[in-house]
Amino acid sequence: MRAGAPFLFAAVALAAVRGAEAPTPSPTPVTDPDIRRIVSDISAERIQRSIFVLASFKTRHTLSDPLPSGDGIGGAASWVHAEFERASAESGGRLKVELDTFDQRPAPPRIPQQVQITNIVATLPGTQPDPAGRTLVVSGHYDSRATNPLDATSPAPGADDDASGTASVLELARVMSHFKYRATLVFLAVAGEEQGLNGSTHWAQDAKARNADIEAMLDNDIVGSSRSESGQVDRGTVRLFAQGIPPTATPDDALLSLIRAGGENDTPPRELARAIRDIAASYVPSMNVRVIYRADRYLRGGDHLPFLERGYPAVRFTEPAEDFRRQHQDVREEKGVPYGDVPDHVDFAYTADVARVNAAALAVLAMAPAPPSGVQIETARLENDTTLRWSPNAEPDLAGYRIVWRETTAPFWEHSTDVAKDVTRTTIRGVSKDNMVFGVEAFDAAGHASPAVFPSARRTL
Repeated sequence: MRAGAPFLFAAVALAAVRGAEAPTPSPTPVTDPDIRRIVSDISAERIQRSIFVLASFKTRHTLSDPLPSGDGIGGAASWVHAEFERASAESGGRLKVELDTFDQRPAPPRIPQQVQITNIVATLPGTQPDPAGRTLVVSGHYDSRATNPLDATSPAPGADDDASGTASVLELARVMSHFKYRATLVFLAVAGEEQGLNGSTHWAQDAKARNADIEAMLDNDIVGSSRSESGQVDRGTVRLFAQGIPPTATPDDALLSLIRAGGENDTPPRELARAIRDIAASYVPSMNVRVIYRADRYLRGGDHLPFLERGYPAVRFTEPAEDFRRQHQDVREEKGVPYGDVPDHVDFAYTADVARVNAAALAVLAMAPAPPSGVQIETARLENDTTLRWSPNAEPDLAGYRIVWRETTAPFWEHSTDVAKDVTRTTIRGVSKDNMVFGVEAFDAAGHASPAVFPSARRTL
């Protein structure tokens, strides 16, 4: 596996880099002490408390009791909002907490009448000069459901789906708001997921309308159990779903260019997933991030999908093997078999480890320079070398750029080499662009690296 942490070679000033198709030695990983502290500060006990509180509401169905003092969706929203406000107060008011409330029109069959839906949004502004600049979003949905998707009165504790994700997002806000990041972080608790991804769709639409620069969106949905339906326990794996070619009827020029270059496995969501996997290996080595090359599971969908539909890089975290007796089920027992999404099925230590993977990924990416822009691979002549070029990054603490490459059949980056920050064109000699897939990352002096950017073809010198 390619090392995920930056390493600057002594001879980075050379624009032409000597390469080989044999694996290059991996540099010694370097980790940031602040990010190590963020990861270690994630508390399984606080996550457990949050899950129990959320599951204590009779139901969090989107069509249930809207009153803030009630035992339905309104009460749950009020509690989540209060928890974000408490996290803000404990960090010196660094979180801007808002309610994103809107009227959802009828959308049969899941929403038979107009209903008010509320997303709770906690924003941690970045230190970048542009307040509307780079943004990373992490989400969980706080609504729940029973067997009948229109049943807004029966108990629906929704401990795993998705109190586990909401509790993780709350914990991320509590811990991460005590630190500073270059990019803005948005901690998002949405409703209406079980009725048709309504809350996330509204928020993503609004983000697109205001041209928000969302560099990454991490959705946490069903991240609470390490036990499968067969009883097998896997506390060391989390699935990460990452879309390839988007299912669009009319692909734009950028997508057509990517497909022609054989980059169908190098869409921004998949580059994001690769970066998350590498970061987790450095900061949460006990967790295996199992990247799944699909947008989501069959017959299901999560709150990352509205972001993908609007062109944002978005991925979904989900536990390794779901127990479907515990999802979308009335709480009951049949022939000695328990059904229903209750807290006793949740592995709180496992949920905390998934939150740690999120925390490390968000922190590294939010502290890193922006991904390089204008990345191109020169294809104007026949040769057995590879030349790449890109536009310079503007960050004053930029340390350099990393060229990464792998076999066309390999899922993850296998080789890398670094060049200095004043280099924007370099040649990898002896490594043919015809045989490999390439990408370019940017990294700073502290060792935080951006996701790789797949190059477009440049047919002129």
